[in-house]
Amino acid sequence: MSDATAKPAAPLDEVMLAMDVVDTLRHRQDLVTRELDGIAREKQLIERLRNIYHQQGIEVPDHILKEGVSALAESRFTYEPPAPGLATSLACLYVSRKRWGRPVMAALVALAVLGIGYFGVWQPYQRGQAEQARIELSQTLPAQMDALYQTIYEETKVQQAVVQADGLIARGKAMAAEGDRAGAEDAIARLTALRDQLRQQYTLRVVNREGVQSGFWTFPEINTDATNYYIVVEALDPDGNALSLPILNEENGQTETVSMWGVRVPESIYNAVAADKQDDGIIQGNMVGRKSDGFLEVEYLMPVMGGAVTQW
Repeated sequence: MSDATAKPAAPLDEVMLAMDVVDTLRHRQDLVTRELDGIAREKQLIERLRNIYHQQGIEVPDHILKEGVSALAESRFTYEPPAPGLATSLACLYVSRKRWGRPVMAALVALAVLGIGYFGVWQPYQRGQAEQARIELSQTLPAQMDALYQTIYEETKVQQAVVQADGLIARGKAMAAEGDRAGAEDAIARLTALRDQLRQQYTLRVVNREGVQSGFWTFPEINTDATNYYIVVEALDPDGNALSLPILNEENGQTETVSMWGVRVPESIYNAVAADKQDDGIIQGNMVGRKSDGFLEVEYLMPVMGGAVTQW
């Protein structure tokens, strides 16, 4: 652009103009290298800078050009990154917060939720459960044992039931004191079974219906020269309903809950029942025994040998 067509210099602030001079020098490294490294004098560099700005239509005073050259030499308008340190690291983190802020915030929220759940919900729940277990072992379960014992004591008509209840309640309370909940609950279950056994009422009758044996005999494995005779019985409650009872099988030593089982009787009783049935197909004397309220054992109305089997 010629001098005749050059536009008037723009009204730039002197500081900004000096910065522009430095920026021009940075973008013309070849000029700076030649002139500032000793190839030409400073005034030649200023002259060339003046020509560059003149071509752009900007008139820059000499003192501004000198200020720019001096500023470049002194690196006054040069950005120098801050030295590494805590403040620098914190500033970098702050500037890049959009990149890491959301994941970190999500992690903090998750930790807060976990903390609230663990300390605010789980731990109080655990403490509540532990306290409830302590109360049950020290108060609730022993109270249940006492109530069952009192019922057994009041309803029994035989001393044997009281003796059994004494042993069960002593064992159960000892287990509760030791913190053995399973042992304490087992004692309660046994006391409950003892109470229910006392309350049972039924009659033992010889089974007499088509398709079911009323009696049988076997050779015991330990003595094949002997013969065991059994009559098949069932327990009927006052309403005539058949009951399932726990019966100890003398052949294998196992207790099974069954609705029919064989009661071992003398051969004479076995033969009498067989003759009764063969007479007219009906067993007239079918009453074997009765279990009354308040008693533990069956009162037999005919001689028995004290053994039973659940399979034949």
